[in-house]
Amino acid sequence: QVQLVESGGGSVETGGSLTLSCTASQYFRSPYCLGWFRQAPGKERERVARINSSGGTWYADSVKGRFSISQDKKILSLQMNSLKLDDAGTYYCAVASLFCFPTMSDSDFASWGQGTLVTVSS
Repeated sequence: QVQLVESGGGSVETGGSLTLSCTASQYFRSPYCLGWFRQAPGKERERVARINSSGGTWYADSVKGRFSISQDKKILSLQMNSLKLDDAGTYYCAVASLFCFPTMSDSDFASWGQGTLVTVSS
């Protein structure tokens, strides 16, 4: 299966920006859905953004207008702007071998990275 490795995490002040990257061990085979997730301490993992093999994107309401997901060959990226305290957490990338759809669950994503930590301070 595809191996995924996240990078780009770090510490940033509120209002700042960070770009996360997810590098895959092989090219993604269409159809596919690539996603970014995050989990803060003591909270459930939440869906942040998705992009499918046709270029369509989806964003959680909490990050809409501030985050941008993109994919170029083996690299999945997440540009995060105007960061808030609630954006802190461990960010994970994942891939599913099907088109993105509203009711898909985390189990539909067969491969996951190990995560990269993002901390936000005021």
